[in-house]
Amino acid sequence: FPMAATDPQVLALAAQITESREQDIPLLLLKLKGILSSPSLGYEESNKIKQDIYDYGLTQYCLLVLKRDHSQLHGAWATAAQLAEILSHCCVGLEVKEDPEEFYKKFLPSAVDSLLVLGKRLQARFIRAIKDKEKQDFLHWFQIVTDAICWLFGGHIQLAACVLQNDRFLQLLITDDVETAIIMMSVLHNILKINSSVLLQVEEETLHSVLDELVYKLSSTTNPAVGSAATKLLLLVAKFCKQLVQLFTARYKGLKGLLSKQWTGKGFDRELNQLLDLLYLEQSNGKGEMQKHHQAACTIQAAWRGFQTRKRLKKLPQAVITLQRSFRAKREQELQHLTKQKEDEALKLQMQLQRQRAMRHFHERQLALLEVVHASQVNKYMEEMEEKSALTIQRFWRGYRARRIFHQQKQSLKEYKAAIIIQRAACKFLEKRRRRRPLSPWKEPKGLTDEQRLALQQKVDDYIKLHPASQMSEETSKELHMQAQAKLAQFLLRSRLDQRAVQRREALLAQVNTDVELLMNAPGLSETTEKDLGAFMSRSIPVATKARQTHNTMLKYTRWPWWKKLGDEFMEDDVIPDDAINTELETLFIGGRK
Repeated sequence: FPMAATDPQVLALAAQITESREQDIPLLLLKLKGILSSPSLGYEESNKIKQDIYDYGLTQYCLLVLKRDHSQLHGAWATAAQLAEILSHCCVGLEVKEDPEEFYKKFLPSAVDSLLVLGKRLQARFIRAIKDKEKQDFLHWFQIVTDAICWLFGGHIQLAACVLQNDRFLQLLITDDVETAIIMMSVLHNILKINSSVLLQVEEETLHSVLDELVYKLSSTTNPAVGSAATKLLLLVAKFCKQLVQLFTARYKGLKGLLSKQWTGKGFDRELNQLLDLLYLEQSNGKGEMQKHHQAACTIQAAWRGFQTRKRLKKLPQAVITLQRSFRAKREQELQHLTKQKEDEALKLQMQLQRQRAMRHFHERQLALLEVVHASQVNKYMEEMEEKSALTIQRFWRGYRARRIFHQQKQSLKEYKAAIIIQRAACKFLEKRRRRRPLSPWKEPKGLTDEQRLALQQKVDDYIKLHPASQMSEETSKELHMQAQAKLAQFLLRSRLDQRAVQRREALLAQVNTDVELLMNAPGLSETTEKDLGAFMSRSIPVATKARQTHNTMLKYTRWPWWKKLGDEFMEDDVIPDDAINTELETLFIGGRK
């Protein structure tokens, strides 16, 4: 809380809000209206109270409440409209000295956006309301919110452009309802009075949308109030922004006829005549410029046409040659197409004749076989022929499918193998470079200066004073030492026994794996010889066999072509890759007993 003297009413209200429930806060914030509207307050006292309200976060509370669902508040939309009015009065005249950027660039635009959202919701409910009492209430609250918006950007002129550029303001303006449309046009009138150049500061799209809506209201309605408000706004825009009069004449070419025919004699002829005079004056000034522009355009077009004609005459021989070439190429293409079409037809006819001959030959052979085969064997013969035909069709289909799958996977398999070779070569290169990387030379640490040594010694002494060491007798120290020695001896003995047990388990596992492999590769009992029995009775024979196979694999690796050993140039010369040894042998298990 601030240290300066604070208004007791603000202080009491802030304390009450801090201790109250969330649903009671909106009703408590309504008390700010009575505090701000006190008749005994002067200008300085009012600004001081607004500063206290902002410092205690009550203004932020109002903004947060306006962002909630207004239908669930106590008093619903009436409370929301009063809070909007209180928020605007609290912000106008307030000069924030601590962190002004937060207030002017974040808080005020957020407040404007919340007020426009509240106005949009009130406008929607006013349009949907059926009873007259409800419509009057919603229109009254909508008027309060729009007055709060006007009061807010009236106290902070920079907010006029912020309001005009907000999408919700344009949504409020674009409505067919007469009452709310007149209110929103009055808000736009206040914006132009406060900041006459605001239309030149906004984006072109926003400016065109606002002007389009005003012209649309003039063309789509016959209500004199709407027509008067729209005409006054256009007149104000034309007076304050002379550059926009040209936009009127260029973008809305039928505006003068619309104003003179539809809105003459409706009760605002004075403003209407002034607007028409401005539009006719701009049109008369623009006629001379248009005539000059027309003559200049005619001169430029004549020169351009002459240049194009001369250029086309120079290129005429080349164009004729190109045309002839393209015609000959097209005629040749047509002739080739006709020739190919005739060849295809002839081939199709020839294939049809061959198919007919084959079918005739097949039927003749079938009839001849039926004459030879006995009548009792005809069904069996037909079944055999059908089975052979089915097998032939299946064989051709499997071959076709296998070739298609192979061609589809061939490229991906080639890319996969290439990626493996490249990755292996890169990993070996990085490993070799990491091994050859020289160690960084040892640098002697910098010594301490006398001042640093004294400061460090002082810190050590202070720590020792704050944390004195516990006193221990010599007998206790010896007893603790003996206990530590006994536990260390027990741990070493247990670790030695565990290590022996692990070695024994590994030896037994290797023996089991060797026996399993021998049994898997052993011949049947009927084919067993005495030489095979020796492999099960002696442990040295499997080991020697595995060693021989490993030796043969290493010799085979040295005879590989260069493309199989791509990437192995980063290895040491006497190192054989493990994958070459394990390609055929997988894992070598050596049996033994302990």
